[in-house]
Order: sequence, then structure tokens, then C-alpha cells
Amino acid sequence: MAVTLSDSAAARVATYLEKRGKGAGLRLGVKTSGCSGLAYILEFVDSIDENDEVFVEKGVTVIVDKKSYVYLDGIELDFVKEGLNEGFEFNNPNMKGECGCGESFNV
Repeated sequence: MAVTLSDSAAARVATYLEKRGKGAGLRLGVKTSGCSGLAYILEFVDSIDENDEVFVEKGVTVIVDKKSYVYLDGIELDFVKEGLNEGFEFNNPNMKGECGCGESFNV
């Protein structure tokens, strides 16, 4: 499978990278955190490690370390605006549940 971006997420990431003026792409990962065990990490990075999985989706490079890829294979990153709120949403087919506040998930 792969890591994919919706049109709105790809446009938002491309805009951030353009404003930043440099960067290899967007790193998507997971870390141990919260009530349910795992939390998503999004950060802009300037280099790609040799152990990273790299996906180019709609002109945007998404970088995932191999340990995180086990939990993220098949994920779609979306960017949603609802009223005054906006942010990235993670549509992860591997997720089995999440905590009540939505900050962490489990697989």
C-alpha cells in the first residue's frame, strides 16, 4: 500500500514548504503517547534518512520512518476546514480505537 494525501492536504503542505523556503518534505510518524498508546507526528524536514520510506503524492514528498510505517501503511492525510477550525486529519485503516480526547490511538 502507501501513504496518500487528499488534494487539500497536498495543497496545504505545498504552501507550507513554499513559505518555509526549503525542505525535503513532510515527515509523518508516530510516537508513544497519550491514553491509547500512539500519537501522530507531522514535521517538515530538510533531509531523508536511508531507512525512510518516501512517497511522492500530488507533487509533495512524504517521508515515513520504517518503524512508523507499520502503523501508517494505507493512511490518507487530509486537511479539513470547519468554520473557524482547520487542521490535518488522519484516515488510518490500521487504527482500532482512540482515546476520548482524540489525541492518541491504538492499532
